[in-house]
Parts: sequence; structure tokens; C-alpha cells
Amino acid sequence: MPKFYYVARDKNGDKRSGLEDGANQEEVISSLQSKDLLVVSITTDAKADLSALKGGTAVKAKLRRKHGGCNDEDKVLFCRQLGTLLGAGVTILKCLDIIKQQVSSRQLYEVLSDLQKKMEAGLSFHEAMSKHPKVFSELWVNLVESGEASGNLAVILNRLAGYLERSAAFKSKLVSALVYPVILFLAGFGALMFLSIWIIPTFAKVFEGLNIKLPIMTVMLIGFSGFLRSYFLVIAGIAVAGFFIFRKYISTRGGKRNFENFLFGLPLLGDFFRALVVERFTSEMSTLVESGVPILYSLEISEHSVGNIVLSEIIHKVKEAVREGKPLSQPMEKSGFFDPMVVQMVAIGEEIGELSNMFKRLNTFYQEHVDTFLVRFISMFEPVMLIFMGLVIGTIVIGMFLPIFQIATVGQN
Repeated sequence: MPKFYYVARDKNGDKRSGLEDGANQEEVISSLQSKDLLVVSITTDAKADLSALKGGTAVKAKLRRKHGGCNDEDKVLFCRQLGTLLGAGVTILKCLDIIKQQVSSRQLYEVLSDLQKKMEAGLSFHEAMSKHPKVFSELWVNLVESGEASGNLAVILNRLAGYLERSAAFKSKLVSALVYPVILFLAGFGALMFLSIWIIPTFAKVFEGLNIKLPIMTVMLIGFSGFLRSYFLVIAGIAVAGFFIFRKYISTRGGKRNFENFLFGLPLLGDFFRALVVERFTSEMSTLVESGVPILYSLEISEHSVGNIVLSEIIHKVKEAVREGKPLSQPMEKSGFFDPMVVQMVAIGEEIGELSNMFKRLNTFYQEHVDTFLVRFISMFEPVMLIFMGLVIGTIVIGMFLPIFQIATVGQN
């Protein structure tokens, strides 16, 4: 098994180097990362190993990038590593150089390289980050700016990493919970299409040669199947066109607002969608306020990063009311969007000076609320979907076999 010479840094920022056995670079890097080491360089060249061990400079590793985009996991890891290195006293430019050598995202690698160039040209860290809005949201930029101004950038980044980890875990839990209902729905829809397009026409051809009067149910099923087969491409085209028209509509501010109001007005599901956006709002506010960002500035950031136009417009009105000197809880109550519990806890938080803790508790409550709803929804969706598909498929089976029963009855007579 080949030996690899590595240079790495531990959690305290201290340099570590040595030889590590491994089948390839990826295996060695994974092994070192499992030991909480940040890989700076790695090489298999024996001469480079000897030179480095004697005090020479190791050749920087050209680590293989595993994917092109920059996902939530990449951002969380970057934020956590950067906060750890800064807390250990490593300069920010050196931190970026260390981290970019081991990122698994090509996009993030290029972004970090660009951050280094822009900072070396005189920009501050948050100014350089603002040039990459697709990777670093407004929340990132403003929190980093706050950390730079207060001199607590490492602390702010660790809090931001915690927020990103919670958000990513919550998003992953939502996706996992919705996978099963979606698969069940698609499987049922596929079975229905298969029966309608292939099975029913086969029975229809058999019945044509029997010269019998078909039951009404059978006639309707055969008619539906014929319509579906004849106009399948037209129906599919209309569905695809409708989908793109709908996407275009909700890409406009007015269209998105109307769609969000429609979702909030749905029976049962409306409360779920409202809880989702309130969960994000409380999560962002708890992180911002805890990081020392002024309340008006926190509302400004949340207004642009909450991801929901209806709530964004409400936050804007709340911000203007707070600017006029009103307590935060008063315009929140006036909006009618927030539950009384939210308003009361915010009011208490303002009175006792624990607003960030109150937002954090509200965020925990809404995460649990959403989790509970999803569990109940899935437990209800499965039997309802199974019963619905049973009725549909049962109707098709009965409709196709009724003429056969009719023939059998006539034959017996």
C-alpha cells in the first residue's frame, strides 16, 4: 500500500505532518478528516516526501472535486471550519487557503480562490462574499459584516454554522418525510395509466367480437380509455404548457403573492405552510439577534431572506412600525399573520431582554409542530391513497369483468 506525505492543521490551528498509508488520496484524506485534521497538502512523490520531512515545502494537493455545485453540506462545513480556524488565531486569508484545498465542490473552490484575490486587492471579507450571492446569502454577508465590526467573527461564524446545520437538518427531514407519499402517488398514477392505456383496450377488442350489449360502466371505461389513447399527446402537451405557464406566473411578484395566499388559505395544509415560513423567520431572527445585530437591521435582513413574499411584506411593515418607536410585538399582532403565542412570547422577550432566547424557543416549537404534522399527514395519506387506488382499480376490474359474468350467466340459461 503506498504511503502519502501530508501536511494538516488540527482544531487549534497547529501544523501536523507525517506519512499515512492508503489506497489513494481520497482514502487518506477521509482518514485524516476523521481525526479532525484539516488537510493542507498531500503527495505520493517519494522525493517530495523526503524533502518535506527534512523541512522542505510540500506540494499542494490537487484534490479531486467530487461535484460541481455548492450544496448546503458544503456551506455548513466551510462555515464550521472557518469559525474553528479563526478561533484558533489563524489569519482569514490563511484559513481560506487551508480550507479550499480540501473542499469537494468545484464551485466553492473557485469562490474561495476569488475571495482570496478580492481580499488581497483590498476588499473586506463581507464585501468579497457579497460578490457571490448564489453561494452566500444576504444573511451570510450581514452576519459576517457584524462579526467583522465587533471583532467576534469566529463566534458569529460558529453561530451561523449552527443555524445552517439546523436548517439543513430540518430541510432534510422535510424531504425525507415527503418522499414516501410522492412515490405512493406516482406508483398509483402509473398503475392507473397502465390499466387505462393498455389493459382496457385489450378487453375492448375481445368484447367487440362477442356482439353483446355492454354494461354502462364498461362502456364508460372503454370510452375514457379511447379518449386517453387518442388525445394522450395533446393532454400531455397541455399539462407541460400549463406547468411552464404556472412557473412563469409565480416567478412574478404578484403571481407568487397570490399563490402563497392560496396556500395559506387551504384547509388543514394552510396552517402547515404558515408554520413553515414562521419557523424560518424565527430561526433567522434568533441567530441575528443573538449575534448582536440590531433589531431593525435584523428585520431588514429577514425581510429579504425569509423567502416568502407575504411574510416579507409583513416584516417590512413591522420594521417601519419599530422604526417609529413601537414595540416589536405590537405590529406583529396587528398583522394577523402570527399566532397569539408568537406575539406574547416576543412581548415577554422584549420586556425581560431575552428576545433571542424567545425566538429560539419559538423556532423549536414550530420545528416540532411541523414534524408532528408531517407524521400525522403521512399516517393519514397512506390509507387514504390505498383506499382511493383500491376503489379506482376495483372499478376498472369490475367494469371489465361484468360482460364476462353476463356471458357466463346467459350460457348457463
